[in-house]
Amino acid sequence: MDNKKQTLIYLAAASHSGSTMLAMLLGAHPDLCSVGELKAAHLGDKDSYLCSCKSLLAECEFWRGVSEKMASRGQPFCIFDAGTDIRSNASPYVRFLLKPLVRHHFAEWIRDALLNMSPVWRKQLVKLQQRNADYVCAIAQQAGVEAVVDSSKTGIRLKYLLKNKNLDIKVVWIVRDGRGVSLAYKNPSEYADAKEPEFRGGGAKKTQEQGRNIAAGAHEWLRCNQETEAVLATMAEDKWIKVFYEDLCGNTEVELNRIFEFIGVNPGKKRMDFKAVEHHVLGNGMRFDSSSLITLDDRWKTELTRVEINEFDQAAGDYNKSVGYSSDERRL
Repeated sequence: MDNKKQTLIYLAAASHSGSTMLAMLLGAHPDLCSVGELKAAHLGDKDSYLCSCKSLLAECEFWRGVSEKMASRGQPFCIFDAGTDIRSNASPYVRFLLKPLVRHHFAEWIRDALLNMSPVWRKQLVKLQQRNADYVCAIAQQAGVEAVVDSSKTGIRLKYLLKNKNLDIKVVWIVRDGRGVSLAYKNPSEYADAKEPEFRGGGAKKTQEQGRNIAAGAHEWLRCNQETEAVLATMAEDKWIKVFYEDLCGNTEVELNRIFEFIGVNPGKKRMDFKAVEHHVLGNGMRFDSSSLITLDDRWKTELTRVEINEFDQAAGDYNKSVGYSSDERRL
């Protein structure tokens, strides 16, 4: 690897906040490549899992090229066992310490101190950082782009990527009204997957996660966004940007221009017909939907009952208001 740091654009968000849509919008730009979540965990059955190009992932030429470029860097690689997640091959002790979401500075100092007591973890982290850097570079090389987009979303992954000396990271924090996210958590197959059932779960014909009640979904949304804020507090302000899902849907071109200017690529090269560009994205089944039409999904306004709205408000209503949403269905 040369001395120049590879640029990585990290999408931080709670699940079901629009990260797949934004990742594909960004990936349609000729200077960027998005392949979904670079942590590549839990992809499922390799005999049925599809790349977004609709080839079997195991047979996709793009991913074969990435594997070859990883091998040339001394990194044997298979996308179904990527080994890029922060918990890859971790001991029970390390997994236990990595399980809590990122919190304030003192809590993270304690976590790091306990982790560093493990000599195995210290050696493993060095290898993990190198593997992630090589992986990002291999994707950039295969796609012929300046920067790669990682929609892994989680704060704990971002925390350690920020310590990777070979990566220059910029963060896009995507925020969506928590009530919409909670509805998606309630029934992911209906509200957060491919429109065509045959492509749900990546082609495995099953949803990628089980449903949760509204209070549990609200708590997950709350903690994920709080975790993101905790990580962003450690970064320079010019290294991250906040984007609202509702603004991205309602004023797509303006928001994309703002994001591209932040990233440092020419906004004039954006593609509004982003689904017409061949992508090789993993993750949410929405990557298979063929239409480039972007519409705001605010079904929570009619689908959630008053009881469910109250459950959400009790769990996360104050935080929802603090990040920009009113209790009467309008953005503040």
